[in-house]
Amino acid sequence: MKIALAEDNNFLAQSIVERISFFDDLIFKYRCVNGADLLKKLENDHNLDVILMDIQMPVMDGISATEIVKTKYPHIKIIMLTVFDDAENIFNSILAGADGYLLKDENAEQLYKGIMEIDNGGAPMSPSIAFKALKLLRNPMEIHPSKSNGNFELTKREIEVLEQLSTGLNNNEIGDNLHISPGTVRKHVENIYRKLHVHNKVEAVNLAKKERLI
Repeated sequence: MKIALAEDNNFLAQSIVERISFFDDLIFKYRCVNGADLLKKLENDHNLDVILMDIQMPVMDGISATEIVKTKYPHIKIIMLTVFDDAENIFNSILAGADGYLLKDENAEQLYKGIMEIDNGGAPMSPSIAFKALKLLRNPMEIHPSKSNGNFELTKREIEVLEQLSTGLNNNEIGDNLHISPGTVRKHVENIYRKLHVHNKVEAVNLAKKERLI
């Protein structure tokens, strides 16, 4: 099993790599410091079986990276490996295509069992995660309220552009993904800035996430 790790904390990354090294049938290939770094490394080497993915990382978070990886490299399984067990992160991780969700404090044996389980078609989850996932299924509206456009009056296309912006793509890349010209993307971005009363992409994405527009 060929493993990669996306983790920005050096101490935690070293600890995880050490746990992986205990098992001869796990091959650790490389570590990335954020989602964007992972995507760059995957372009050169996507011969992987499993990615262990942190959620909160700079530049590009793990949930955004998971969504892109599952689109470009569907053969790669992704286990969210995180300290965050709140319902919203679980919900968003599942929507993004995560195959499993383990807490970072799992011991080496539990981590190994999770990786093997995913190789056999399972969906490993730490007990506390599984409990919250069941609760989420029973009452999804209470745990994760529906997204709302508030009073911003964004169009469906503008929200699509915002979602693309949140992954760190430029206008040309967004245009390619949405099958529109870069000039049209630029116009949508201008409209987004005007409606959200922001001045740049970072402000737009942060406000959009805060208001659950994306």
